[in-house]
Amino acid sequence: MNTFLTVLLVIVSIALIVVVILQSGKSAGLSGAISGGAEQLFGKQKARGIDLVLHRITIVLSVLFFALTIGLSYLNL
Repeated sequence: MNTFLTVLLVIVSIALIVVVILQSGKSAGLSGAISGGAEQLFGKQKARGIDLVLHRITIVLSVLFFALTIGLSYLNL
């Protein structure tokens, strides 16, 4: 069981890294840092297409990563 969860954690970790690298940057430079919060707050720019899919996959993989990490730490006690 422990070995299976460890292998699954490694696979999820690699998948999470790949998905995060595939995502496009939301804003670039200092001007993007200043205006990026306003765009996000007022919803002027909504994610569509592949960006939305990658965002949702990132959320699922991160929740799975934390659940596996907590489960492995509980089993190793």
